[in-house]
Amino acid sequence: MRKTLHTSEHEALLTTLRTAREKAGLTQAQLADRLGKPQSFVAKYENGERRIDVVEFVALARAMDTDPTRLFRAFLKRANLSNLSSDSTQPTL
Repeated sequence: MRKTLHTSEHEALLTTLRTAREKAGLTQAQLADRLGKPQSFVAKYENGERRIDVVEFVALARAMDTDPTRLFRAFLKRANLSNLSSDSTQPTL
């Protein structure tokens, strides 16, 4: 199994999240406050020291007043994985 903390895809995720926070005009401390977490929570995932699960991803997007689906698509594009987001090839869940 390949570790995901030091891959180009993980770096794309971190960049996407950091860019979204900055675009929302939020500091790490402000975002952490919205999440009810310490500032170190945001710093650790932005620095690649901690992983983000899908539930946390959605909470982060909402705390930044961003649509989680749109943010995820931005990540896919940045990671050059956008060909995986085609709805026409995906089964209905």
